[in-house]
Amino acid sequence: MADLQPDATPDARTTQPGAIARALAHFAHSTTPGAIPPEVRNRALHHILDAVGIALAVSRFDYAARAVRGLAGVSGPGDVPVLGFPLAWSARDAATINGLLCHGLDFDDTHLEGIIHPTVAQFPAALSAAVMAGTTTREMVTAYIIGVETADRIAAVAKGGFHRAGFHPTGVCNTPAAALAAGRLLGLSEGELAHAQGIALSMASGVLEFLEDGAWTKRLHPGWAASSGIVAASMAKAGYVGATSPYSGRFGLYRSYVGGEAFDFGRATRGLGTEWELLNTAIKPYPACHLAHGCIDAAIAIHAEEGFDPADIVSVETFVAADTVPTICEPLEAKRRPKNSYDAQFSIPYLVATALVRGRVSIADLDEGSLRDPGLLGLAGKVGYAHDPRSGYPKHYSGEVIVALSDGRRIGRRQQVNSGAPERPVTDAEIVRKFEGNASTALSSGQVEELKALILSADGDKPARDWAAALGRFH
Repeated sequence: MADLQPDATPDARTTQPGAIARALAHFAHSTTPGAIPPEVRNRALHHILDAVGIALAVSRFDYAARAVRGLAGVSGPGDVPVLGFPLAWSARDAATINGLLCHGLDFDDTHLEGIIHPTVAQFPAALSAAVMAGTTTREMVTAYIIGVETADRIAAVAKGGFHRAGFHPTGVCNTPAAALAAGRLLGLSEGELAHAQGIALSMASGVLEFLEDGAWTKRLHPGWAASSGIVAASMAKAGYVGATSPYSGRFGLYRSYVGGEAFDFGRATRGLGTEWELLNTAIKPYPACHLAHGCIDAAIAIHAEEGFDPADIVSVETFVAADTVPTICEPLEAKRRPKNSYDAQFSIPYLVATALVRGRVSIADLDEGSLRDPGLLGLAGKVGYAHDPRSGYPKHYSGEVIVALSDGRRIGRRQQVNSGAPERPVTDAEIVRKFEGNASTALSSGQVEELKALILSADGDKPARDWAAALGRFH
């Protein structure tokens, strides 16, 4: 097959057929490790640390064991560790399960504008591909950063349109980005990287139907994106031909998945190599849908600052962005009585009630006892919602909570910029503490420290295969 030669650079017009794919391929192929600023590389290690800690915590849940058991039926032994389990699988299958494990608690990082969780797909893809290719950990981290940069931009083009159409950007937009990350490590040319994105277009998937019943399917989305990206890259390397205009084409990603909405195609390539979206990717302070974090912040502030008995609350008004209502507020009666922990993580009534009563939203607040707590459920039944005309969405996940008390008082708090957003970032030290808390659910304190040192020193010349083998010892 004749190689598809790039005829566009990252600042080319994105309306030209195939320009976005070629520009992203150019970025993935030409970016050197040294071209990525040290602060971006350091932050990348902390995002990976965050994801691994979450995976270890998830490994103790029943759904994780069932997922491993299910995938084991179609998998086999390999060289890539399954995080938190005494297993090593093939690159493709390990990427699938590792993405699921990193995303299982919905506690992972989010690019607010794109409404996408990038690390949970891009790290598993980079880990698997680096082991396949026999590269160094420095190349693995570089490919991971390339994956995050492209995934965030691909998602941001739609300006929230994927969610409105019922698709999960984490499953959809991470797929071509994972093909770029994996393809970089597998040594693809620019033309092959462009084809890999065109192949990945037919693999991108992930629907939001889980919101209707608390199904476990969302957890699978990033792992499927990671493994599909690896497959797309491998096929492109073998000369398989992909669609040449996978993004802006007549049946490309945006028109097929989002429809006739207005897109900012330039967002896909704007600032590539000079503006780093990883620094705009938020670490979550709460294990819940990021869209609810502004209201959680406001409710925690009310709990901390005002003296009142939750039993005296007559009603609670919450104000959220209109686009987020179908995800975290409706159907209201179902949201007031979540069926399981995953249902609760996407429920404004339950999350706000928990924050008002307990002054926090943690993993412990999603256990069976909490979900059946009559006090929490009684208060959740009093929580309503309205559209917030002042919301900063999607740049910020703003929220406002107003509590009406039986003595006639009304107590309100507003959080315009949610905690964890780039303007209110979770610090590296806070990420380390979060990792320690999550990892300690599966490991001893000594193991937690050893694993932390392994991950934070990953950006070097150590063979990725050896690093992965060391990672696999922690379970």
